[in-house]
Amino acid sequence: MSRNDWFEPSRPIRVEGGIRARSRRGSIGEQWWSRRFIDILERVCDRGRLSRGRSYARSGQVLDLEIAPGLVTARVQGSRRTPYKVGIEIAAYDADRWRALAGALAAQALYRAKLLAGEMPAEIEDVFHRCDLPLFPDERELDMDCSCPDWGFPCKHLSAVLYVLAEAFDDDPFLVLAWRGMGKDALLGALRETGGGEEPAPARPGLFDVTDTPFTERMADFYEPGASPARLRDRTALPVAPPDLLLRTLDPPPLTARKIPILDLLRPAYQAFAESDDA
Repeated sequence: MSRNDWFEPSRPIRVEGGIRARSRRGSIGEQWWSRRFIDILERVCDRGRLSRGRSYARSGQVLDLEIAPGLVTARVQGSRRTPYKVGIEIAAYDADRWRALAGALAAQALYRAKLLAGEMPAEIEDVFHRCDLPLFPDERELDMDCSCPDWGFPCKHLSAVLYVLAEAFDDDPFLVLAWRGMGKDALLGALRETGGGEEPAPARPGLFDVTDTPFTERMADFYEPGASPARLRDRTALPVAPPDLLLRTLDPPPLTARKIPILDLLRPAYQAFAESDDA
């Protein structure tokens, strides 16, 4: 085997049906979580290989991508006939750690509500840090491997997979958590069960609450009110708003009449309208 066989020519074999990055120019990653991931990579990885990796990602050279707890695997088509195998490992948290994380997330009503609605709150990273468990891997934790002969860190094939992974995070932020060991359905189930440790407030009977009774048993008194007229009249008095409240809240127009500001002329009129209403 000649020495040149260890180095791949610059042009990869074009493929059909690969995973093609949506971003055609500039940075890859639209949401805060994918940008956070990319920022870490671009801070620690070789910029030249990352640039070539973006070109690979945009041309669809990544053939497939699988995300499992602690491991991302992919195949990337280079210039050789056999695609290269890529693996990216991080620490996946065990059940006890995820139990603590789910409890910490559920304790924050806003975070819990956003996650149950399918959103990723930006403060979730702080919750992970308070549990001494990072959400995103740093350069020391990432264990990356590619079957190509390039010893650079990372090679262009790894870089392409990292960028495609970032766009997968764009589409589904729960993949970030699945990589750490907790799938979306399992996490949402844990959040529903935990409920933030809050007891539901006891239900208070409403003014118009009535017992549901079949119509055939209510024909005689169907049109009678469910509450007495006395209860309907018993209402707490609302505070009286000043008649010129609207004038106070709006910006004064730059108008005068005989050098008198227009608001000073309108206030007596509003007061007169209020008094005539009360009469």
